[in-house]
Amino acid sequence: MESIPFKIFSGTNSRYLAEKICNSLGCPLGNMNIQRFADGEFSVSYEESIRGRQVFLIQSTYPSSDNLMELLLMIDAAKRASARSIVAVIPYFGWARQDRKDKPRVSIGAKLIADMLGAAGINRLITMDLHADQIQGFFDVPVDHLYASAIFTNYIDTLDKENLVIATPDVGGTKRASSYAKYFGVPMVICYKLRKKANEISEMQIIGDVEGMDVLLVDDIVDTAGTITKAADLMMSHGARSVRAIASHAVMSDPASERVDKSALSEMLFTDSIPYSKKCEKVTILSIADVFADSIRRVCNNESISSLYVL
Repeated sequence: MESIPFKIFSGTNSRYLAEKICNSLGCPLGNMNIQRFADGEFSVSYEESIRGRQVFLIQSTYPSSDNLMELLLMIDAAKRASARSIVAVIPYFGWARQDRKDKPRVSIGAKLIADMLGAAGINRLITMDLHADQIQGFFDVPVDHLYASAIFTNYIDTLDKENLVIATPDVGGTKRASSYAKYFGVPMVICYKLRKKANEISEMQIIGDVEGMDVLLVDDIVDTAGTITKAADLMMSHGARSVRAIASHAVMSDPASERVDKSALSEMLFTDSIPYSKKCEKVTILSIADVFADSIRRVCNNESISSLYVL
């Protein structure tokens, strides 16, 4: 089947990643004008015709509020410009940690954002490493859920598997860590944490043995880095030979960079789903652009995306 004519546009937050995706696809990044007014409002306009085209709008929703609103306006403008199909490409889906009611009288933010994107007019969503898989069910349109394992497995291949153990910094990441451990045929350990409140940990324990081992911590989001650095320090105190970490999304709110630099971590790897410009000697960024480019190409050609799932 012939490819449906498509165009790719980017919000201000993800322009660097969008340019790399376009380079991988061999196509230009579309022209659009995003204007900010003195009162903080945005105005979005496309500088070229998108009538009858399939459009891909690339924008991570972090920092959350402004970038989300910008994306919603991009979607609405595309719909009103008679785009044939609107695909939201959200490398990092903000608000994903609000996926359920964990106490009385709270909102389910992820569901609300899904409803807003649907109401704005998306026909499809491409995203990566949602904090909770069930968020896919919040949408009434197809969701292509990609995984950063597509690039992290190449990095892990360079490590010594004989002495490697995969670890999760919290119980919620057990499934993710287990997938890596099974894929590489190495053992897994679990950190169990108790929180006083959000971003504040009161206690952490290890389930498993790390003595003399090279530990690789696996996570999806690193926000203040309190959990992952405390887990790394705990691993070293239990006799680990070294501790590295990989995580999909570098939210890295202050004082995260300082915590990583001062921690027992020898290296911290992220994808470029979120622009990261802070100075942190231990942080390495791996690009996910080729994976998103391949998924866009497959969507345009009505091809399966499941082969992109390494784990």
